[in-house]
Amino acid sequence: MTGFATTRRGLLMAGGAALALGAWPRGLHAQEALKVAGIYTVPVEQQWVSRIHKAAEAARAAGQVDYVFTENVANTDYPRVMREYAESGVKLIVGEIFGVEQEAREVAADYPDVAFLMGSSFPPDEAVPNLAVFDNYIQDAAYLSGLIAGAMSKGNIGMVGGFPIPEVNRLMNAFIAGVREVNPATTFQVSFIGSWFDPPKAKETAFAMIENGADLLYAERFGVSDAAKERGVLAIGNVIDTQGDYPDTVVASALWHFEPTFDRAVAEVLAGTFKAADYGVYSFLKEGGCSLAPLGSFEGKVPAEAMALVAQREAAIRDGSFTVAIDDSEPKSS
Repeated sequence: MTGFATTRRGLLMAGGAALALGAWPRGLHAQEALKVAGIYTVPVEQQWVSRIHKAAEAARAAGQVDYVFTENVANTDYPRVMREYAESGVKLIVGEIFGVEQEAREVAADYPDVAFLMGSSFPPDEAVPNLAVFDNYIQDAAYLSGLIAGAMSKGNIGMVGGFPIPEVNRLMNAFIAGVREVNPATTFQVSFIGSWFDPPKAKETAFAMIENGADLLYAERFGVSDAAKERGVLAIGNVIDTQGDYPDTVVASALWHFEPTFDRAVAEVLAGTFKAADYGVYSFLKEGGCSLAPLGSFEGKVPAEAMALVAQREAAIRDGSFTVAIDDSEPKSS
């Protein structure tokens, strides 16, 4: 997921009522399951990709799709794999094209009868009407987790990310905003490891932050929570819920739910209405695309004032009276 611009051109998806989850057009249950393929550049266990895979597997289990996937696909091989699936009769291909934006769009243009739903930092292009884009716009949940972190830290927080790109920056900035609302004097240590999946490097980076006084870590990458556990400091998770694996370490997590995005795309393909659009809005909290994970073993350990603020802000986000800023700029250490 490297080699592309680090600025976002805005959310282009216009309004309009989303199809209710599971609200498939009449008669489609009697049809053959939609053939769907996933193409991923990392293992399906990786946080970000795991959410896509989980949503597709749920739809497969419900009999809505016939889902296959390929993981660990190098960017140089990505267009070839896209073509192979398109030639095989697959009707919807999902994946992430951050490192192969131009090549992927060229492939999609060659297969106008196949729908492509791709993670991308660029907007949809009407010249390629069968390619829609998405991203993990879970800034709402990241902000809420920041409110909790601000109440649990003494004022020195370490943040370890993969790359300083919009997909990461917006979550870190929303988290920082939440922390500062509770504790404005907090100091942040921010570092990017230059990889999407290098737990040892993330762990070593986190160790250095702890040595520099961090008492809470923002675990954007795998490996950070391991460092926190070993050194007895707290952590905030990202995209997936790891509280069960780190019951004494991970206080809260901002979860990404890809089901609203995936289900919408499948419904559009089945209805024959799939088009170039930005599906990013389906990751918003009010669309069911993100949430704050249950506190688990930290239930009752977070100050009541902080949890009251979390509940207040969550309700305001849902009713539209409060908006979490989407800030794609690179966060810096303070």
